[in-house]
Amino acid sequence: MTTVDTAAAHGSGPLPSPWRSRRFRLFFTARSASLLADGMLMVSVTTSVLGAGFGATGVGYALAAWMAPIVLLILFGGVLADRFTPQVMMVGADAVRVVAMLVMAALFAGGGVRLWQIMALMAVSGAATAMFQPGLASIVPRVADDIQRANALLRISESMATLIGPGLAGFLVAYWDLAGSFVVIAAAYAVSAGGLLPLRGLASGRDGDGADESDAPMWRRLATGWHEFRSRSWLWGVISLWAVYGLFVFGPSLPLGAALLTEQHGATGYGWIASADGLGTIIGGLLGMRVRPRRPLVAGVCAMFFFALNPLAPALGWNFAVTAVTGMVAGCGFAFWGVMWATSVQSHIPLAVLSRVSAYDIAGSIMVIPLGRALAGPVAESFGADRVLLFSSAVSFVLLGAMLCVPAIRGLTRRDRPAADADKDKDTNGDGDGETKTQSIPESKSQTQTETATAPGTATAPGTATAPGTATAPVSGKASTAAEV
Repeated sequence: MTTVDTAAAHGSGPLPSPWRSRRFRLFFTARSASLLADGMLMVSVTTSVLGAGFGATGVGYALAAWMAPIVLLILFGGVLADRFTPQVMMVGADAVRVVAMLVMAALFAGGGVRLWQIMALMAVSGAATAMFQPGLASIVPRVADDIQRANALLRISESMATLIGPGLAGFLVAYWDLAGSFVVIAAAYAVSAGGLLPLRGLASGRDGDGADESDAPMWRRLATGWHEFRSRSWLWGVISLWAVYGLFVFGPSLPLGAALLTEQHGATGYGWIASADGLGTIIGGLLGMRVRPRRPLVAGVCAMFFFALNPLAPALGWNFAVTAVTGMVAGCGFAFWGVMWATSVQSHIPLAVLSRVSAYDIAGSIMVIPLGRALAGPVAESFGADRVLLFSSAVSFVLLGAMLCVPAIRGLTRRDRPAADADKDKDTNGDGDGETKTQSIPESKSQTQTETATAPGTATAPGTATAPGTATAPVSGKASTAAEV
């Protein structure tokens, strides 16, 4: 895979490390705390619902109550993040989640909790998550000059939270108190809000698109976001294929893969295999810090071919060692793709519309995954879990190959500086590669200059971002953003 150094590519000095920015350190701390809380929440809710006697059906209802508001409200979260700044929406969302978790803790401490109460609080938490997630995308270019390295660091943090969060929740439930686990989750969300609160001086980016939307109604803002999304064929091309990927690969792989691996290697063996996968995501994040391909989406898709091996291990009954290695390289490929995708979106979409574009990205990436998981069981009963996973692996290879066949995806080149205006990266040159040949990429200010530039809400900070991975909300335990769940 061809790599290029940033300085060589753009004739400038090396970009400063994100760690040199106080704002990135605050954001990194906040994001790590939020990811830890997300990782704990699913285990605590599942354990609490089962412990209250509501069974697996109750668990399904509780998780559905959390997921439904995310799907329904994520687009509005993007609009509001662009309207009121991501920081405002994210701090408010964290505050709502703190209250929801403390009420949940009080209900379980008092005893006699009802399923509808759990579902209502999970719905509130899900709605807050829908307001939180889109803003993640546009924060990164505001707090770090080196967007790719910042995304890689955040990916490593996400991997660590995915490993630590569920185990910490299980430990608290087993050795302390069920209500106490929700108090710790609330505290983690409070830390997230505390880290985001000092970022209120970040530029709003409202001048970046060249249009005044201050009085525009909600539907017009949604339409603007949709226009920005569909005007870039590399963007909607990936998301369209990723939706199919979610239905046929992500959807069945987790439940069926977990069942077969537990049957083949036992619960302990499955735990070690999952840990190997987590180690791989950390390695993928580290690679994302160093490897700077000229065509990031091509490099990311090539790395995802390793993830396509993941369903094969349980389907073909590979031995423990081979399965663990497969999980590690699959996690590595998935994490590296996440860094490449997030960096590409953040550096090619104007800051003023980035939260809205990210919301469409997240919505398209996660909407069909629950359907894929719901259908996995019935289809496996009819055809066998191993055959379903073999089909998933084959579909994975086909879809990744299809991505490489799309000229706009294949032709997208790396950009180390954020997009400066709304027209910079649209398909205006006729070749579909997302590049406007007659425009140059402006040099951004250093982080130090950015942090002292102008009054809050008035500075112009040309930049973009998308989550990542995603993550979006912890839908799969692997990622939290677009093309990551």
